[in-house]
This record gives sequence, C-alpha cells and structure tokens, in this order.
Amino acid sequence: MKGKESQNLLFSDPLNESQGLTISEINRYLPAVRTVDDIFSDGEKLEDGLYLADARDGLSRVPDRSIDIVIAFPPIDPMKEGIGTGEQFTLGEFYNWNEDWLAESHRVLRVTGSIYLLCNWKNSGMYHNLLSQYFHVQSRITWRNHYENSESQHRGWKNVHSDIWFATKSEEFLFEGDIIPSLNENYIPNKMNNFWGDVLDDSGSNPLNNNIPEKVINRILDASSFKLSWVLDPFTRYGLTGAVSKKMGRRFIGFETNQDQLLMAMKRIDQT
Repeated sequence: MKGKESQNLLFSDPLNESQGLTISEINRYLPAVRTVDDIFSDGEKLEDGLYLADARDGLSRVPDRSIDIVIAFPPIDPMKEGIGTGEQFTLGEFYNWNEDWLAESHRVLRVTGSIYLLCNWKNSGMYHNLLSQYFHVQSRITWRNHYENSESQHRGWKNVHSDIWFATKSEEFLFEGDIIPSLNENYIPNKMNNFWGDVLDDSGSNPLNNNIPEKVINRILDASSFKLSWVLDPFTRYGLTGAVSKKMGRRFIGFETNQDQLLMAMKRIDQT
C-alpha cells in the first residue's frame, strides 16, 4: 500500500499490513453490513453471505433443514471473544447458551447433514455431552495444534492437540460424496483415521485463522460436503471457513458479533 491510504490502516497488525483495512475499504464494506433482520428476509430463498449477528439469533432465522454442514469454533472465553450479552457468563449460563445454538443447528441441518465442532481440550468434554443430546456423535478427531492457548500450558504437560467433534443429524449422512446408510454390511470404511497427525501448523500461526490451518477446514468440507452445499459458520471471526468454502465452490453463511472482524472477513472472502 502506498500514499495516504497506508497511513489510515485500521485494525492492523503493524508487522503485516495486509491484515488491515484502509479507509476506502471501510467505506466500501461498512454500508454493505447485513444484520440478523436481513437473514431470509424475502421468505423465498436463502442468501449466502455474512451477517452481524449472534449465533443463536442468526440460526433462529435460518429455515428448517436448509443447511448441509455446520462448522463451528465456539468462543473459548465468552467475554474476550464476545457473545453479545455485555455481561460475564457463569459456567451454567455458558452451558445453556451453547445448548441453545446447538439445538438451532440441529434444526437447520438437513437430515443427511453434519456438524463439526472445533474446541480446545478443556471444553471438549462439555461439547461431547451437549452434542450427544441432539446429534449422533460419530467421531472425535484430534489434530496437532502447536499454537494452543499458551495460558493452558504453564503447568504440567504441554498441550499440542485440539479436538474436532464430528456429529450427524441422523445415522444416514453424507460422507466422501455418498450417503452412508445406517446399516450397510458392504460399506468400506474411509482410510483416513481420526488422528490428523499429518496436518501441520504451517498456516496455523496466522492470527486471522485463529490458529487453525486452512487444511483442517478443507478436509472437513471435502469429506462432508460437495459443490454448492450450504456451509454455515456461527462464529465467523475473520472469515477462514468462508474463504475456504468459496475456494471449494460451496455456498456460505456466517455470523459474527464483532463488527471489525466482520468487515475484515468480508474483505477476505471478497478477495478469495
């Protein structure tokens, strides 16, 4: 970037100007921000894009059985990452809030749809319990995450793994391009196992990816969706899932409560 615009970067990392937004970009994307009231507003068709909305509110506006796959990375710290309440959550309130958006996720998924929930080890047990209330939990995927929150590594063993819970709405679900029936003696299991030790952290250090390599999202979409599938991310942040979805020819809906992050996600997906 050159000239006066380079002096007007907002939300930027001083070591990486490409992460910022210029004044002209803010003027371009800010008027295009859509809120929860714009979701499915015409009553006829679902429109892809990003929305300034809380996960619960946004999901509540999505029609029944309209989404093929939900990819969610819920907030680890509800106050730091923002939920929109403006108040500190107790553990019980945080649990109930997660229960609400997961119930809505179940409603909007097609019968053959799936949900992939990314989480750290501390919250993994809670999400397994919650998912089991609404979905058929198929597997817990473990991947190498050397950028796991350092605050959780100050005592004892250093944690270098994170979990992804794979659950489905029914026992008949889409996987690797086919519908896997609930009972099929001739089904040949996928050769890929649930330990993704081959996923390296080469792009995980990018703060705009929330330390999640693109390969993780790519592999999820490759296994449980196809071109033109509807992908929904209730916690968009900087638009990683949306950008990968666009690259792979999927239709994407994302919700984010932080307007600054939403603007940067809009730019990122727009430039993909």
